[in-house]
Amino acid sequence: MKKSKNDIVKETLEDYAKRCQERKPFDSQWQLNMNFYMGNQYCDVGYGGFVRDVDREYFWQEREVFNHIAPIIDIRLSKLSKIKPKMMICPATNEEQDIYTAKVGKKVLDVTSNKCNIMTKINQATKWSEICGTSFYKISWNPNLGQVVAIEDDGKKIKSGEVDISVCSPFEIYPDSATHENLDECQSIIHARVYSISQIKQMYGVEVEGKDINVYSLDGTTSTLGGLGISGHTTKLVETVRKDSAIVLEKYVRPNAEYPNGRLIIVAGENLVYDGELPYVNGVDGKRDFPFVRQICNEEVGNFWGVSMISRLIPVQRAYNAVKNRKHEYINRLTLGVLAVEDGSVDIENLEEEGLAPGKILVYRQGATPPEFLGGESVPTDFEKEEDRLLTEFTTLSGTSEIGTMENVSASLSGVALELLIDENETRLKFTTDSIKNAIKTMAKQILRLYKQFAVFPRLLKIVGENGKLDVFYFKGSDLSSDDVQFDTESESNETLTQRRDMIFQLLDKNLLCDENGKISNSMKAKILENIGFGTWENSVDLTDLHIKNADQENNNMSQGQAVSVKEIDDDEIHLTQHIAYMLKVIYAGEVDEKVEKIFLEHIRSHKEKQKSLQEV
Repeated sequence: MKKSKNDIVKETLEDYAKRCQERKPFDSQWQLNMNFYMGNQYCDVGYGGFVRDVDREYFWQEREVFNHIAPIIDIRLSKLSKIKPKMMICPATNEEQDIYTAKVGKKVLDVTSNKCNIMTKINQATKWSEICGTSFYKISWNPNLGQVVAIEDDGKKIKSGEVDISVCSPFEIYPDSATHENLDECQSIIHARVYSISQIKQMYGVEVEGKDINVYSLDGTTSTLGGLGISGHTTKLVETVRKDSAIVLEKYVRPNAEYPNGRLIIVAGENLVYDGELPYVNGVDGKRDFPFVRQICNEEVGNFWGVSMISRLIPVQRAYNAVKNRKHEYINRLTLGVLAVEDGSVDIENLEEEGLAPGKILVYRQGATPPEFLGGESVPTDFEKEEDRLLTEFTTLSGTSEIGTMENVSASLSGVALELLIDENETRLKFTTDSIKNAIKTMAKQILRLYKQFAVFPRLLKIVGENGKLDVFYFKGSDLSSDDVQFDTESESNETLTQRRDMIFQLLDKNLLCDENGKISNSMKAKILENIGFGTWENSVDLTDLHIKNADQENNNMSQGQAVSVKEIDDDEIHLTQHIAYMLKVIYAGEVDEKVEKIFLEHIRSHKEKQKSLQEV
């Protein structure tokens, strides 16, 4: 029996409310992590799962924050931002056509990465995963982007569409169960986001009733910090209200027996705006799947949500703040002193307000005992020892110890020993780097699958080649036959420019970059200069590459019925290879156009005649 729209909306809203309740403990931990990162560290999770401020117990109590979590996370983010893997696509087969489409797919990924500013979004998602433990990429198709392909009668422009990549915080994603360890195990996912009613009208063309929606924002009014006579302020995460807004729920259901192509339900406010199959063929083997990619900081067994390093550092940070503040309170007692005053001997109120200022005339009752300071001791060494232990624990838990500041690193260590120490230090981040690289690889596969699905007509792409020349080429979805994305190298996670230069110079010393004649080709020279930081500084170009591009351009002209003459400077061997390969994979792949075939054959004969004449000479 088919359900009514109202029933679908009711079920979706009830499912969303249930998932919100199940995710509440994780929400509290994420809010706590964000507060500690921003410096609001005198808070905890109270009754009902809400983050609350913890007030000071005495007016004189020191409540300064010595934030070590923020710099630790900043160091981790700096190291993780070095991850810029170069992707390649393995051809489906060894045939010429599949090798060509693999090259096209590589160019499509490069252009899409530049258009979507993918590195900025990776850094944004990494910050979310470092603070909260988990982040998500949403890879969708936006028909309002791209080139204008037609204009309707009312003047509305129809565009070709482009891949759109956005970063989703963990606060927006609701899995069907937190016990699933990855997205593949989830049967459904709800993506919830707050929009204004005007945005909903623009996106879905429906008018919804605006409400006051509680959202989280930053506020700097907390005054629980400071010390004796000092009031401190810091930024904290608070709950605020957005007016005239509504929640848009997108419920994605994985393909099953009832819904072979999956199901997508979109509810804006209390209105059903879409109920149909999953829109994107972005899964393995041409199946439809969720448009999300998960990225985590550290994995927890049996849990969908990753674990942030901040969660592990919070107890250490609290202990460190306590030790430092108790130490300062002890010093306050030593410097300000604690007076012993006989009852009724002096004006207590005056003494409380002014203390024993230098030059002060202290009047006390005749015959009474004058006020005196209680004897003090020096600061116990236990404070210093505990501070050092906690600082060591910070670096041990976070894996961000800097080799240059480690006291136990001897100046007499060899370069090899220091290199081993650095490698061991960087290995602490390997799980996080692997998660980022796997997310990038999965994202690249979904990008190719979306272009294969929606790029029905030829599309123009522009990309700058290695020699600085602008390459312009056309492609369509059928040109993308493989989505087997791999990385060019697996050692780029934390490789610095200095390390890369050192490796290249070592290869040059051993002549491993030379050709069979012991010389370095122009193309290799350009790549070497690019990898040591000079970009396209070298102006020399590879003649072989230029001949291939010229032959490809001739193939394009001849396929359109244009006769092309053989030039004296043409490399006949390269041109013959490109022309014959094009005929085999394109001209003879379908119905043969006799006119085009004749133009190609005449051009190939001209190359062979030129070759023969040069051999005779």
